[in-house]
Amino acid sequence: MMIGVGLDSRLGLPFDGLREAARAAERLGFESVWTPAGGVPDSFHVCGAWLQDTGLRAGISVVPAPRMWTPLGLAGQAATLAQLSSGRFVLGLGTGGYGPRFWASVGLPDRPIAVMREYVTEVRGLLAGQQVKAGPLIARAGTDPGSPGWPGSASLGLAGPVPAPVYLAALGPQMLRLAGESADGVLLNWASPERIAVSRARVDEGAARGGRAPGAVPMTMYIRVCIDDDLAAARLAFGTQVLNYAMGSPGVPQGAGYRGLFAQMGFDAELNELEQLRDKGAATPDLVAAIPDEMLQAVGYYGPPGPAPAAFARLSAGLDEAIVRIITARPGLEPVSQAMAALTPSFIRAAGRTGPDGQ
Repeated sequence: MMIGVGLDSRLGLPFDGLREAARAAERLGFESVWTPAGGVPDSFHVCGAWLQDTGLRAGISVVPAPRMWTPLGLAGQAATLAQLSSGRFVLGLGTGGYGPRFWASVGLPDRPIAVMREYVTEVRGLLAGQQVKAGPLIARAGTDPGSPGWPGSASLGLAGPVPAPVYLAALGPQMLRLAGESADGVLLNWASPERIAVSRARVDEGAARGGRAPGAVPMTMYIRVCIDDDLAAARLAFGTQVLNYAMGSPGVPQGAGYRGLFAQMGFDAELNELEQLRDKGAATPDLVAAIPDEMLQAVGYYGPPGPAPAAFARLSAGLDEAIVRIITARPGLEPVSQAMAALTPSFIRAAGRTGPDGQ
């Protein structure tokens, strides 16, 4: 299993701080560095700096494609970074939202599997040097205000294929099968080890549909960690991020998105109680205090550095690449450095060999 680190501007780091953290990650033995898209500094520029500063692979997990980009624009950015780095860039694509209201806001039908099939197929085709015709969903999107749209047929004018793998973010069974069938890799999120195993089965079903062998499509996932000797502060920072994903929004079906994912992992009753507290006006610290430890420990780690490698090794079982996605209770580079030093790949692999009981 490869081990990377996830960094972004929400850690309170400026552009230069992100570059310094990536150089430190390379010295500590990490094999890749990843960032989400959608903020400032722009993720493609961040990856470009990382690729110049280090010899690491750099990836975006993920670009909310329908919300921000055309296939042509995405392929052009990915091809440029691939050429800059001799193929060390990974482009992760996701929907960026769910539900009828979201899809209407980007001028596309509420057909996420069909839309993402077009995105993955078209971006990969463009990177392969092909002349690509826009699929029917994306082609019609340009007729609606605020939607992506792009020329009906286009190419990057490349002399040959560009080595830029395209990964697809996937939660549900249909998107997981699509990733196995059509993408170069799959990006999971907030999945327990048991859910990782379920996801692998769905990805392999899609791989078989695409004529690929079982296990041929790599699975990568952010695993959130908050390393801090102040256990209460670490729990609050980590738990706040869990709630931002896991709690359902009023009026949105509880089986949708991350709310549905956490329910499938066995936390539906706990989330119902938390949502009732929220709807009665409970503040975030009170909500985090009410989260069962079992729910938090199923998807990440918070607390002092000592037990972190063993917890991370347990949580990453079944992945081809695990990303130490850093959450901090305090701003600045110091807690980021502390987290990376606590969770070096050598520490994680050693903990994985000894097992949770140290034997």
